[in-house]
Amino acid sequence: METALTTHFIWSEPPAKPTLSPHEVHIWCATVEVCAFDFARLQELLSSDENARAADFRFERDRHRFVAARAFLRTILSLYLDCCPTELDFKYTEYGKPSLVNSQINSNLTFNMAHSGELALYAIALERAIGVDIEQIRQEFAQEEIARRFFSVGEASRLLSLPASDRLKAFFDCWTRKEAFIKAKGLGLSLPLDQFDVSLSPEEPPLLLETRWDPKERWRWSLKDIDVGPSSSAAVAIEGHDCQVSYWQAGCDVLVQFGR
Repeated sequence: METALTTHFIWSEPPAKPTLSPHEVHIWCATVEVCAFDFARLQELLSSDENARAADFRFERDRHRFVAARAFLRTILSLYLDCCPTELDFKYTEYGKPSLVNSQINSNLTFNMAHSGELALYAIALERAIGVDIEQIRQEFAQEEIARRFFSVGEASRLLSLPASDRLKAFFDCWTRKEAFIKAKGLGLSLPLDQFDVSLSPEEPPLLLETRWDPKERWRWSLKDIDVGPSSSAAVAIEGHDCQVSYWQAGCDVLVQFGR
């Protein structure tokens, strides 16, 4: 069965027990409104530190979305690892990138997640670095100012050379491609955004164009846009080029066995 996610792109319904080969990457999309689930029961899937992070949110809607996003992450990973979501433990690099630490779960699974507004994305792979980002497209964003401050000189120049009607989408495409790449690298903003270039023009495919610290680095990575509809931009950065990408929509039914 396939379902449309408010876009012309088709997201497939995932299998009950997904499997992953070294030459595959799976992208999951979830709506992180709390659906029909009891919020307290979703909280039970999370660790104490995750619930503490949720409590720091000022607004209830943001707190609920955070909890749902983490509940989906735990549940999706548990489907691959054949365990309970509450069994998973995470460690984080100094830049905040998560990975699994369970000694009892022998896995070479790699993953990354991002959420913005009501949507969350999860990228799952085996033994390869991966990063994903999603951003709501907001007209009020100071695109030119931010581009000049954070993008490379070449990216800012290319952005400003585009017709005004194309700049908003191009700005967010550039931003999510760059964020996906630094998340895949696991270096956060210790890797300055102006030290590498990505494509951004509407007629160009998503590409890593230049990596100034090592000209050969750009060839190690592939970038792909993720179609999540007209109101958001999203991208994934994948180590290597020899992979097949599947796109799955995680509905509330994914949480049924654990969320009730």
